[in-house]
Amino acid sequence: MRRARAVRRQLEEQRDALYQLAYAWCQDPYLADDLVQQTAAKALQNAAQLRCEAHARAWLCRILSNCWHDHLRRGRETVDVATVVCIDHHTPEHEAEREAVVRRVRAAMRALSPEHRQVLSLVDLQGCSYAEVASILEIPVGTVMSRLCRARRALKAQLDREAARPAVRPPARIRRIQ
Repeated sequence: MRRARAVRRQLEEQRDALYQLAYAWCQDPYLADDLVQQTAAKALQNAAQLRCEAHARAWLCRILSNCWHDHLRRGRETVDVATVVCIDHHTPEHEAEREAVVRRVRAAMRALSPEHRQVLSLVDLQGCSYAEVASILEIPVGTVMSRLCRARRALKAQLDREAARPAVRPPARIRRIQ
């Protein structure tokens, strides 16, 4: 019973982080929510397997990773969410520029393999150590390091290619002649 309470507490504390991680992997807000719900259900069902509450974050991330891999094995398509709007109280120009950057980064993340996306998001978005990522994904630390290096290199190359494309010229201003 005590472990179940500890798992519930950790789920409450880690829910946003789990959602961000799931979203970084799948790029679909609905699927990310489903993955977090599956993670919560499995964590509560298997609360007795949590040996140390200090490792709850890694344990929950591992469950999330397993749910994600199950989803990929089932072969479901993820939905493109390029239409997600970021709320920002700056000028419309600033908001448009920010949204363009977000779209480019999301597109570049989608171009990564699921393995690279997982490692990159765990280390760079969630701040996990290499050892934590290795434990979560059940891979050697060296594999974490090589995947992270390749993922960062691929992400940078994709963003550089995108930046090198010629910009679309803005429409000409129409002047009224009287």
